Amino acid sequence: MFIKTTGLRCCLSDLGAAIRLSIASGAALAAMTATSLAHPHVFVVVKSEVLFDPQGRVSGVAHSWTFDEMYSAFATTGLSADGKPATDAQLAPIAETNVGDLEEFGYFTVVKAAGQKIEFGKPTDIAMSEGKDKLVTLRFKLPLKQPASAGKALTLQVYDPSYFVSFDFEKTDAVKLVSAPAGCSLNVAQPNPLQEAESKKLSEAFFSGLSPGNDFGVKLASRAVVACP
Repeated sequence: MFIKTTGLRCCLSDLGAAIRLSIASGAALAAMTATSLAHPHVFVVVKSEVLFDPQGRVSGVAHSWTFDEMYSAFATTGLSADGKPATDAQLAPIAETNVGDLEEFGYFTVVKAAGQKIEFGKPTDIAMSEGKDKLVTLRFKLPLKQPASAGKALTLQVYDPSYFVSFDFEKTDAVKLVSAPAGCSLNVAQPNPLQEAESKKLSEAFFSGLSPGNDFGVKLASRAVVACP
């Protein structure tokens, strides 16, 4: 399962396939609103850092994912009393479980160098916190198995292929370059809006009928492009 709470198990899969099962539980349904019954079910605001090594190669990606109010409340159920935010220590085991379960889904992160998809190593620096606004933020770093050159452009996208979860880059300073060589550039391109005919198809029946491996979510995914001299 993606998220484990006292007496409840919730998976943010698609943030793992198990969130579909957990949402069907009485506890989850009681927290849901009518609008949350249609795709997407979970909303995540993303901030990312593209990390460079001393040789000027891209060595990894650092993520900060902030979840919506409904999911944040569900994730922290039973963790604290008197309305106080859950502590980082209380959330640490949940964060470790969450990120571990994301491996099957490629961490919903796609990095390509010269058009070729890059594989990730084991995540590091995993942590979770609850802010004063009651929103939960998950942070972790994804090292590349092999450092990659951005000389022919490197792209970063964060998305759920099934669009069960909506990942949207923060409106400002969504992506940063860390320790990048002089002359590297960064551009974040927004996806083209869906055509009216496509938008009308976005029902639960449409998504449940998608074939396995369908990559619908990429249509709605922003793309960060890094280019270095």
